[in-house]
Amino acid sequence: MKESRSLDVQREEFATRRLIATPIAGLIAWAIIGISSTFLNPLAISMVLFAATGSIVYLGMFISRFTGENFLDKNRPKNTFDALFFYTAGMSVLVYAIAIPFFLEDYTSLPLSVGILTGLMWLPITWIIQHWIGLVHGVARTAAVVLVWYLFPEHRFLAVSVVIVVLYILSIAVLENRWRGLTRRGLGNSHEGASDLD
Repeated sequence: MKESRSLDVQREEFATRRLIATPIAGLIAWAIIGISSTFLNPLAISMVLFAATGSIVYLGMFISRFTGENFLDKNRPKNTFDALFFYTAGMSVLVYAIAIPFFLEDYTSLPLSVGILTGLMWLPITWIIQHWIGLVHGVARTAAVVLVWYLFPEHRFLAVSVVIVVLYILSIAVLENRWRGLTRRGLGNSHEGASDLD
């Protein structure tokens, strides 16, 4: 008979994870977008943005093998909050229905709409892990993306990418520090980090 774990227990299990694989994937994707924007034409950079942001989840799955999180580990007990996390990723994909029509009117709207809308999945993370980083990342990302989008109209893809990459770097550092603190106190998942990136 399968062991039934309460939602509170599953939430605690999820909250003790490292949680850096997907942010690293996002950082890589937005760095590629920013670098590409310095030499590609408008159509090409738009396609890079669609492809790079659309592949974040898959890249995160790959990176998770090296951070000790291993999203595809079949031996890890099922966790309801994994499903919630993937639903929020799905929500981010669905918002392309907003981004695409605006993109067709003005291609420079793309980093604004996708940059903000895909950042919304950080808000549920704050609730799940009961830590401020998701809320701070989501709010700071929204405000900063809007600000640089207006301040740098000739370099919107680059400016938005720089903001998002910087916020990812800060958020990864906070998440890693949080996880190391949990590990020192014996609360972090012991199997994670066996093959750490750093």
